Amino acid sequence: MKIKNKLLLVLPILSLFIPVPIKAYSNKVILGGENIGIEIESSGIIIVGFYEINNKNINLSNNIKLGDKIIKINDKNVNNIEEMINQIKISLNKNEIPITIERNNKEIKTKLQVIKDKNGIYKTGLYVKDTISGIGTLTYIDPETKIYGALGHEVIESYSKSKVNVKNGTIFESTITDINKTNKNKTGEKEASLNKSNIYGNIKENTENGIFGNYYLNREKNNLIEVAKNNEIHEGKAYIYTVLEENKKEKYEINIIKIDSNSKTKNILFEITDKNLIDKTGGVIKGMSGSPIIQDNKLIGAITHAIQNKNNMGYGIFITTMLEEGEN
Repeated sequence: MKIKNKLLLVLPILSLFIPVPIKAYSNKVILGGENIGIEIESSGIIIVGFYEINNKNINLSNNIKLGDKIIKINDKNVNNIEEMINQIKISLNKNEIPITIERNNKEIKTKLQVIKDKNGIYKTGLYVKDTISGIGTLTYIDPETKIYGALGHEVIESYSKSKVNVKNGTIFESTITDINKTNKNKTGEKEASLNKSNIYGNIKENTENGIFGNYYLNREKNNLIEVAKNNEIHEGKAYIYTVLEENKKEKYEINIIKIDSNSKTKNILFEITDKNLIDKTGGVIKGMSGSPIIQDNKLIGAITHAIQNKNNMGYGIFITTMLEEGEN
């Protein structure tokens, strides 16, 4: 909280009682680098596509768009696909069913058409999802609060490109089974088997700075890494930790090319200089998001983005941004 200088001159004693913002996160954290499975149950049913019924897209004219979230049917809240189906069954005698969708944090009332196809089956013409799954990399765990951060960017639904609002979510064990290498036409990715029964923590937030929640498992606190201040980060040699084979976390060398303090998330421009990493991945790949970046034995950030047509280059976010977001 800032106070104008003239107020301080008139009433200097007030400064003794004004709360000063204090960083809630620890100066040393548990280093991540492990691969994690991610599952988010959306707060709303996401429309991810349309299909034709009897050669018609029946709901395209009803102000329904990709990325919209169905939150009510017949003025009843619906939280998942099963509840959506039950409400539709109740209203099959109607030509149009009243629904409420959410778009850009605004509620819109419209109608949903449901018709029989040629086989006599009732259909909506909508592809929908209520759960999103994927993989990424754990960045850090705060040893005191047990709050973790991962990914360094938001989770979006792949078809509609819309952000997923979290109703419930978990991170859990995943094991890398293969690597699809990056090439000039396509960003590569990690492939993994998921073990949803071995839960590591919950997901409470999905933000542009990463996903955050409470980490459940006990981790050693005697091998912590110091958090770097933004002004300590510099161009030159650094390292990342990530998993490319099963659950083996390994260290790879990178070179930081540029620091941008004005960007929200693309703060660290880097290139991969480690030949072993290039040989295995071809460059920055999907699933690396959240891989911690280390410089001068301090945690400085996490990988967030690949750069198309520049396979060995990518962006990272400042670790302080993630830590501050995690504590909000």
